[in-house]
Amino acid sequence: MARIDWVKHRLDNWAEWKDRESRGGLGFATQSVLLSEVVDRYREVQLPVDEVDAELTNQAVESLRGSRPQLYQTLQLIYIEGIGIKMTARCMARAESTIKASLDQADAALANWFSDRAKAADERKRVFTP
Repeated sequence: MARIDWVKHRLDNWAEWKDRESRGGLGFATQSVLLSEVVDRYREVQLPVDEVDAELTNQAVESLRGSRPQLYQTLQLIYIEGIGIKMTARCMARAESTIKASLDQADAALANWFSDRAKAADERKRVFTP
């Protein structure tokens, strides 16, 4: 099984969102505006984060916490901690191939979550549309 590109993209966006959240970067300045001109010349370009998409992805990831904790932990270590497959395998005492398979499984579980959510929204729309 291969990774699902659109889910991987959402997870990348989610990881960036969580990183900015942990550093206080969601709506509040983390440095003086007087320093921004000096510092910005040397800082890497920040990619925009789709916050609505990231929050929805966060809900999907959190849904794995109780039902599939090994997938949840894998996503936390790979995307939030950013330690890579090799270190994640060490931390979880698993083979690298198992971590890769867990990422595939997590992609599939999240794709199902998004699909179920979309079907439920369509059903609500159908029921409430005259």
